[in-house]
Amino acid sequence: MSRAFVNEDDQREAPFVPPRADLPDGVPNYVTPAGMDDLLKEKEMLLAKLKELTNGDDHDKANAITIVNTQLQMLENRISSAQVILKESASDIEIRFGSTIRLQIGDENKNQKFQIVGVDEADIKLSKIAFTSPLARILMHKKAGESVILKLSNGERRFKVISIE
Repeated sequence: MSRAFVNEDDQREAPFVPPRADLPDGVPNYVTPAGMDDLLKEKEMLLAKLKELTNGDDHDKANAITIVNTQLQMLENRISSAQVILKESASDIEIRFGSTIRLQIGDENKNQKFQIVGVDEADIKLSKIAFTSPLARILMHKKAGESVILKLSNGERRFKVISIE
């Protein structure tokens, strides 16, 4: 086709939609019940946003709709693959998915509290770490009083399990 027949206004790049949190191939998509609730709320929010996209010119509207539809598709994939893991009654004996743990980091006297959650729930600002993270992986099945060593690129760091909730 000749360039003479191409509408210059129609030349737009596909919008970039950032991917969801990384979930390695073959790793189940575990989520806590609260995490599943958050995913479903996010879906409702995206559906509402899609309905609101009626203002603006067609070019901006088309890009916004493409972004929201892509986000919805990625979210639907996560929701459909989600395996909700309920907290076990004995989960305060050893660290498992969903456990909230208090750790002593190194030789510091202060403790930090973390919860081991699904990849979509992980947020270090909220003290939630993904079960796929190196720290969570070495802590799994440990008991209060046990220590683990996390190897880092610049050395290693020791963590002692103070308590498990």
